[in-house]
Amino acid sequence: MGYPEIVRKKALYDQVKDKLPDITVNSYVKAFELEYTHNSTAIEGNTLTLLETKVVLEEGLSVGGKMLREIYEVINHNKAYQYIKACIHDGKPLDEGMIKDIHAVLTENIMVGGVYRNVEVYISGASHTPPPPNEMYQQVKNFYADLADKSTADIIELAAWTHAEFVRIHPFADGNGRTSRLIMNYQLLANGYLPVSIAKETRLDYFNALEAYAVHRDLKPFADMVASLEEQQLDRYLGMMGRQA
Repeated sequence: MGYPEIVRKKALYDQVKDKLPDITVNSYVKAFELEYTHNSTAIEGNTLTLLETKVVLEEGLSVGGKMLREIYEVINHNKAYQYIKACIHDGKPLDEGMIKDIHAVLTENIMVGGVYRNVEVYISGASHTPPPPNEMYQQVKNFYADLADKSTADIIELAAWTHAEFVRIHPFADGNGRTSRLIMNYQLLANGYLPVSIAKETRLDYFNALEAYAVHRDLKPFADMVASLEEQQLDRYLGMMGRQA
């Protein structure tokens, strides 16, 4: 596949990213992280609004009428995202230990995390059924071996594959979607790209793209979606730079 236009914009971004004022970058990063946590939890059914998510994360307040689980989901998601950023800062590779840790952070106070399922699971409305536990263990082992092998892949395709393959295997009883979106952003951030957020409003297109991979091993629809989101992010930063000039 390859995405030459994104590579070109990434090169421009690399030239200008250190010239933006810290206050501009920090405020944008904060806004992105809020939006990302809201979208990623909302895709899985969390009912907190963007404003309620902001109140929970920035002011530490609970929201009346919401289940405690929903409050923990947004708090934990933000913690898990900070954890992957810290891992990237420390140069830690994405591996099984880190992914189990991400899942454990995501599910804190909700369920025991970082443990693979030993039961069969079904995804409502999907044609694809995740592998039963005995096959899942082998497939997840292959996933980590392939992950270590793909260091030369196109970064957009690598990020898309990391998400699509992990969620296809569905190794945890719950929280696979949020984990997959986090490890996709790990791949982007660790390779100097910008993180992306899949809007809850586009979740039907998102699920269809993941289904194309799970059923037909066709990565292109999802990789194109990730590429489009990455290009939007790069355009935002380049636009900010243009306004500074």
